[in-house]
Amino acid sequence: MLHSVMESVRQVIPIPAVVQSPNVLEDTVIQRDIEVFVGFTGHAYGRIVIQGECKTFSKLGEFMYGMPLEGDILHSFVGELANMVAGNTSILISNKGITIDITPPTVMVEKLHLHGYERGISVPVQFENVGEINIILLLQNQGDG
Repeated sequence: MLHSVMESVRQVIPIPAVVQSPNVLEDTVIQRDIEVFVGFTGHAYGRIVIQGECKTFSKLGEFMYGMPLEGDILHSFVGELANMVAGNTSILISNKGITIDITPPTVMVEKLHLHGYERGISVPVQFENVGEINIILLLQNQGDG
């Protein structure tokens, strides 16, 4: 699943990127400036979380759409970015015979702690001339959280 998420990030965000080594997470994920998560259900249950600094997401928006983003437009962009990554991930996974459904994205701009997942992996991704975002995959047992 993690491989499909990272492949999806590469396909959705057309900027050269360096994917760093994954880290196993403890029981809590603490947010940066802005964070978005999309839940998934089906053959696997959990969340895909994308977090980073507002200035990094603004630069991503500028690169992808030609103008820096801020305020509500930035929040909308971050939600749509996560929706594209999660949707593309579900397609990549379905091509392997595994079915998942995704939930609408939830954008958080306040401090957040996530609990209740069984396993978590965090992968920092550095985009050339833009900055770093963190891709997190949280897995849980069916029906949890």
